[in-house]
Amino acid sequence: MIEFIVIVESGADARTATKLAERVLREKIDWLDDESIQYYFKWSGLLSGTEYSCWRDIIKIINDAKEQFKYKPSRFLGHDSNSVPLKADGAASIKILHLVRFLQRRRQIKAIILIRDLDNQPERREGLEQARSQHINQQSLLEIVIGTANPKREAWVLNGFIPSNQEEENNLETIKTQLNFDPCIESHRLCATSFKEPERLRN
Repeated sequence: MIEFIVIVESGADARTATKLAERVLREKIDWLDDESIQYYFKWSGLLSGTEYSCWRDIIKIINDAKEQFKYKPSRFLGHDSNSVPLKADGAASIKILHLVRFLQRRRQIKAIILIRDLDNQPERREGLEQARSQHINQQSLLEIVIGTANPKREAWVLNGFIPSNQEEENNLETIKTQLNFDPCIESHRLCATSFKEPERLRN
């Protein structure tokens, strides 16, 4: 079965990102539906038998691969192929992509999804894009999809929220009044980092 590797910060991120991706796939592919989608591909982590991998575990996963599979990571010098220094997450992403290329020899991996909260650090996306540009045209086809939540993945959940009853509609109207904007349309504006008033409302 074809595998799509998922790299995220948490299990909640994996659930959100993969459900959104499945929605996009069903919209783009006419004959793909809820029943058949499970037979064509599966979401996986870097380790066999897992559904996703977390950024915080990458070094351990790479070290385990060295022991289990005699994996030898390629060396790189902290910059991309154009000698531009790697931005945040660029080095980690390159390490992940090197490992995925190695795992393609054993598994039917056709795509990888790199999901990251920006947390008000736009350089994170730049680092992911640097890594993708180095790997996009290599042998062994690998689609590299980047998803960066601005500022956090919870914003994606808000963008997809639809009130299911009158109580939820009333709650949403109250929140819209308090914020002076609709958090389901402009969730990126919920970017405060303080838990103290008045900023707390936008955290």
